[in-house]
Amino acid sequence: MSWPAYSSGMRILLVEDEPKMADVVARGLRHEGYAVDVAGDGDEALFQVRVYEYDLVILDVMLPGADGFEVCRTLRDEGRWSPVLMLTARDDVADRIRGLDVGADDYLVKPFSFGELLARVRALLRRRPRRRPPVLRVGDIELDPAAHQVRRAGQDVELSAREFALLHYMMENPDEVLTRTRLLEHVWDANYDGPSNIVDVYVGYLRKKLEQPFDRPLIKTVRGVGYTLEPA
Repeated sequence: MSWPAYSSGMRILLVEDEPKMADVVARGLRHEGYAVDVAGDGDEALFQVRVYEYDLVILDVMLPGADGFEVCRTLRDEGRWSPVLMLTARDDVADRIRGLDVGADDYLVKPFSFGELLARVRALLRRRPRRRPPVLRVGDIELDPAAHQVRRAGQDVELSAREFALLHYMMENPDEVLTRTRLLEHVWDANYDGPSNIVDVYVGYLRKKLEQPFDRPLIKTVRGVGYTLEPA
């Protein structure tokens, strides 16, 4: 299986007013390991970006209320520089120029294949400024986001996309107590409506793969609060 470059731990805002399109794109991106929030109009999108930090915004041009051009211009005016991929149903050069002029980073015309969208997403995320080291090391654990590889004590450990994303976020915040809510928001997304104990389930998966074979602790439970990464 090939893994998307830099997907784990990445949070995307999808701004799309067509529910079916939004659902298909969001499900596809989540399957690739991205956390995805969905906004149905421009005003909701601006609210979301003022509350959460996104690694990428996928922005439809034709939206109720503030359109995609206005949303993108507002993001840049407010100093928010997450890459913006604009979507439009019109293959109009003037529209593309206008989108780039207001600060969009790339443009994709509907209808498009999900594979092409994913390739654009990967390219934009690769070009974004690096705010984290390319390889994270905590104790005897090493995580390489680009290669989607994890090693403990020099041995490779195979993780699923979601397990990798959870470990990635915990390794970015070592020795810090992370609440279940915080982990859910950063590794899943704001619209997650699955089992309430999903964080506990995935911590259990990590313990099985990263603690039991090595007979060394890794994740400490802070009762009533959450978890902290404390490798021995």
